[in-house]
Amino acid sequence: MVPSPLAAAGGLLLLFSLSSAQTRGDSVSLCAPNDGFGKYCPTTCGVADYLLKYMPGVDRDLSNLQRDLESIANLTQGAEEKIVHMKDSTTSAQKSSIQDPLFKKSSSMLDDVIRFEKTIVTQEQQIFDLQNLISSNERRMADLKQLSIQLQQTCSEPCKDTVEIQTITGTDCQDISNKGATTSGLYYVKPLKATEQFLVYCEIDSFGRGFTVIQRRRDGSVDFHKDWNQFKQGFGYLSPDDTTEFWLGNEKTHLLTDGLSIPTVLRIELVDWEGNKRYADYTMFKLGSEADMYRLTYGFYLGGDAGDAFAGFDFGDDPSDKFYTSHNGMQFSTFDKDNDKYDGNCAQQDGSGWWMNRCHAAHLNGKYYQGGRYTEKDAGEYGFDNGIIWVTWHNRWYSLKETTMKLIPLTRLTTTGGQQMGVKELGGLKK
Repeated sequence: MVPSPLAAAGGLLLLFSLSSAQTRGDSVSLCAPNDGFGKYCPTTCGVADYLLKYMPGVDRDLSNLQRDLESIANLTQGAEEKIVHMKDSTTSAQKSSIQDPLFKKSSSMLDDVIRFEKTIVTQEQQIFDLQNLISSNERRMADLKQLSIQLQQTCSEPCKDTVEIQTITGTDCQDISNKGATTSGLYYVKPLKATEQFLVYCEIDSFGRGFTVIQRRRDGSVDFHKDWNQFKQGFGYLSPDDTTEFWLGNEKTHLLTDGLSIPTVLRIELVDWEGNKRYADYTMFKLGSEADMYRLTYGFYLGGDAGDAFAGFDFGDDPSDKFYTSHNGMQFSTFDKDNDKYDGNCAQQDGSGWWMNRCHAAHLNGKYYQGGRYTEKDAGEYGFDNGIIWVTWHNRWYSLKETTMKLIPLTRLTTTGGQQMGVKELGGLKK
């Protein structure tokens, strides 16, 4: 009796179950990067290790299945030879004994033989298909082996994260620079009142100044239309090469500015769509706690060529424009937590969280408009100026291309002789 092709198919199903497995190489069943910082998976080394672990078992299964198919093929060949012999014997009997009473019986047997032959032909086709499938899987396995070899060569040295985090730590980026760091990149900081360290991007310049970056807009790749908790915890992506967009988080910024003996300067750097750069500095900058809705306060405008948009702006619509668009002392607002001075919800109308008054003269978390210029119609449902705005440089209908908000101790913005730098030198920007 010829074995059923189901026996061979069983081995094939085992191959499919192995080749389609989705378990990660480091045995973690689920890879779900969040909207936070520094989580990456899986590494190429994990993939290479995983392939090398499971491929020997698959090779053994393929070899066993090949042997089973060869055995079935041999049995089928014997059956074919038997059929030919039976057909020849029957034909001979028919020619010599036309009137033999057993002729009808032999004819019936011949019909059975023919049906049996058709069954064998069908099984042969199934075996042929299985052999083709095995050949295809062998080719795929060869490709996987080649890929595994390439991955193994890539990981010939001990694996490490492709995102490099510097080893020096401190209370902020200036503290890290004071300890000898000279390279801008990702560092862990632990402010005085923080219970645990967190990751930041430190911008360290040739003067040894260490800026802690709390906001970065570059290309519109991150949507800043977020809720209260997301602005509290932070969102976007920190990168060692400083190419990504992010909001560090109100809670982290609060910790970075809370209880310090040396005043903190908030530096705001702006780039328009023509490549022009401007900046503004605010000293004694602080961000209150969540209990005070992350209230923004500063002592005074220290200087800069972008103008003092935080002080408000007279748009010419109302005598109170400047008063109602100043930002000093304002609490943070989002579309789901309204803390502004307006009857409506400024953050909802303007599409992002910010220190809203009634509503703003500066809004660096606004909607990213390619090309800069936009209109009330572009602004959507409410028609308000919801772009990335700094009205003391460009008007409310011009959305900036790049923005940076970063912190540094006031003492680091002076020369070694104790004199404050000039405006252009202080900015550190090409004019």
